[in-house]
Amino acid sequence: MSDKQPGADDVLVVGAGPTGLLLAGDLASAGLRVTVLEKRAAESNLTRAFAVHARTLEQLDARGLADDLVATGTPLGSLRLFGRLRVELDQLPTRFPFVLITPQSQTERLLHERAVKAGASVLRGAEVTGLRQDGRGVTLTTAGPDGPREHRAAYAVGADGVRSTVRDLLGIPFPGESVVDSVLLADVRLEREPADLLTAGATEAGFAFLAPFGDGWYRVIAWDRHHQLPEDAPVALPHLAELTRTVLGEDFGLHDPRWMSRFHSDERQVPSYRSGRVFLAGDAAHCHSPAGGQGMNTGLQDAANLSWKLVAALRGWAPDALLDTYQTERHPVGRAVLRSSGALIRVALAHSAPTRALRTALTSVADHLGPVTRIGARQVSGLSVRYPAPPHAHPLTGRRLPDLRLAVDRPGGPARLYEALRAGRAVLISNDELAVAAPWAGRLVTAAPADPHGKLRDTVLLVRPDGYAAWAAVDPTQGELLSALTEWLGRPEE
Repeated sequence: MSDKQPGADDVLVVGAGPTGLLLAGDLASAGLRVTVLEKRAAESNLTRAFAVHARTLEQLDARGLADDLVATGTPLGSLRLFGRLRVELDQLPTRFPFVLITPQSQTERLLHERAVKAGASVLRGAEVTGLRQDGRGVTLTTAGPDGPREHRAAYAVGADGVRSTVRDLLGIPFPGESVVDSVLLADVRLEREPADLLTAGATEAGFAFLAPFGDGWYRVIAWDRHHQLPEDAPVALPHLAELTRTVLGEDFGLHDPRWMSRFHSDERQVPSYRSGRVFLAGDAAHCHSPAGGQGMNTGLQDAANLSWKLVAALRGWAPDALLDTYQTERHPVGRAVLRSSGALIRVALAHSAPTRALRTALTSVADHLGPVTRIGARQVSGLSVRYPAPPHAHPLTGRRLPDLRLAVDRPGGPARLYEALRAGRAVLISNDELAVAAPWAGRLVTAAPADPHGKLRDTVLLVRPDGYAAWAAVDPTQGELLSALTEWLGRPEE
């Protein structure tokens, strides 16, 4: 039975950042009624994230956005840490073997355009002030220029950032700790361009990081171990330049700041990503240090995991238990990101003598850490994420699938997996079992592998809309395939 209610939205999304916009675009593209509530009256010009990793680009490719985003930035085939230590990305098994350096505003722009084009409503200046839910839906109260207003939907998602109002209204704790205080932020011009696209360094004095916006402006992030001030203390450009020079060896002629501030970086995660009919995603559910550039990427993948499950629930063919898998799949991923980014920032800060010794040792043996950095590359890029699979399942079950080549059965048909995923549906890949899936035609795309004699010649793959293998089997019986389709796609359409 569907949860749709006459006169109400299907889903309310709180927060018009990348996480909320990707989610809204997915839901609206599936024909659902979606409203995004954003307390900011205008789009922010504050770019927080610069790194778009490979797995996120694959998710954007499944939405037809990756190539447009890549055109806005610069691909970087390796990341340099602590001087000589490099994490090589150019050998990653993906169509996007790099990290894309582009301002977050570009990602938001493309996701906003997609969501609005698909039919999502984005209400700005709508600050959520109240939340109540019952067995049939969620009611959010907002304050805005026209006074208070109520919004009703079957489900709601809080994607409203680290200071999430939705999380607070639900009373969900956000345990954790502050990792580093009094971090300096500034947008500046430079007289001299750095040799590397991303410039980062850490010494006993602190750390410094430079990233380009692509239009002549640079974001500077720096921390002074010996000069900690309250967050509301003003930032002095001479101090920022001196710290940059001390850590990086040059200040690159910092000048004409258009914005300067301070912030603190926390490591926190909610114990549950779901409370009844309300979900938390992105920074509202987890926050961590910016080391590794994983924050926005993790939030976007939260959205990709949740959106198709909400569609299935609202279409009436998925059990409520499918929505519970958002917690079981994404909470461990968030925890792992907290740990990896926390390890990186602690090595960079190097408060203690043992940690400083570790950083020195990593630098000195950098040329011999290839296998370790390859593992790190897969983790930071998001390609190593794997979701739980039942005992004795096929080894591919729960894994992220690469961009498999498909046989084109009609003009303009998808030639690869991530093109097939643009329909927002599951994909069944098989050499000879496709007719069995006819009763699920509205929920499924069917395709044959481009090479019928390749590695997958006897394997039947059912791919989830987020690009992970829901089920796989070698030469399954028709009954086994029908059982898998029913489990993942519900009873056949009448």
